Amino acid sequence: MQYTIHAITHNKWDNSLPPIMTITDGDIITVETKEASDGQVTPSSTEKDLLKLDFSKIHPLTGPIEVKGAEPGDALEIEFLDFRHKGWGWTGVLPGFGFLADEQYTAPIDLQGPALKIWKVDERYAYAKFGDLNVKVPIYPFPGVIGTALPYRGKLSTIPPRENGGNMDIKHLTIGTKLYLPVFVSGALLSIGDTHLAQGDGEVCGTAIEAPMEVTMKVRLIKNVGLTQPLFVAKKVKEMEYDEYIAYPGLDPNLWNAAKKAIKGIISMLSKHMTPVEAYILASVAVNLRVSEVVDVPNWIVTAYLPKNIFDMNVDVF
Repeated sequence: MQYTIHAITHNKWDNSLPPIMTITDGDIITVETKEASDGQVTPSSTEKDLLKLDFSKIHPLTGPIEVKGAEPGDALEIEFLDFRHKGWGWTGVLPGFGFLADEQYTAPIDLQGPALKIWKVDERYAYAKFGDLNVKVPIYPFPGVIGTALPYRGKLSTIPPRENGGNMDIKHLTIGTKLYLPVFVSGALLSIGDTHLAQGDGEVCGTAIEAPMEVTMKVRLIKNVGLTQPLFVAKKVKEMEYDEYIAYPGLDPNLWNAAKKAIKGIISMLSKHMTPVEAYILASVAVNLRVSEVVDVPNWIVTAYLPKNIFDMNVDVF
């Protein structure tokens, strides 16, 4: 069967919530999702609106959706078939949140925000102006948050990823990917939201291109596999790569600090063309953080890859 599920939402993991709909093995569902702020950010918002955000509304998740016959020890296979956006999205720096939020003594003060970029979106790209550069980012929509109910009771934050999936923010969970989620409670109780149009690996400023969408996916029930955490099979990893990158390796005995050095290097380079906080936003949307080396102690390397293809003019290293 095929169903449309409207955005009846919650924003805490709570396995006592009643399901908003029941589906069966093999059903195809189209799920309406809200963007991460639950309507507090709109196409006409400004950065000052971020200072008024009610964080108790963050991460509205459509669900929970009951899968008939699902029991603990089973798994759900979620195949992403289609994503339909509304023509816009947003990326913001929220004060006190993001990878560099605690870097006030080593990063430019305006990295702390608030800062907001509204994107115009067509069927292939998201567009925005960053300083003197026009930026065009290919869109590969995916859910930032998707998960089943947790095995323990209580109302738990959706911010950290968990064994049920949750806020994984993995950009390869896009069309064609099959995601496998463990079932911990009867009915599985699947929820989805925080949909993104594009994101760099790392989502460093704390937001991607956040956008409301309709997500179409096929749900299969796999019995008695004993899955204890998510895994997925991705088809578009190569397709989502670019032709040319500028790459900045961060070197440090601490992997966390190595990643920070890499991102700050990219921000410094981009700040010739835009404000540092704009560079921070762009890094969150388009820069990929990759662990390059972990064995040559005492220093590890995390490299930040900035795609050159997203710019309307040549951006050089120096």
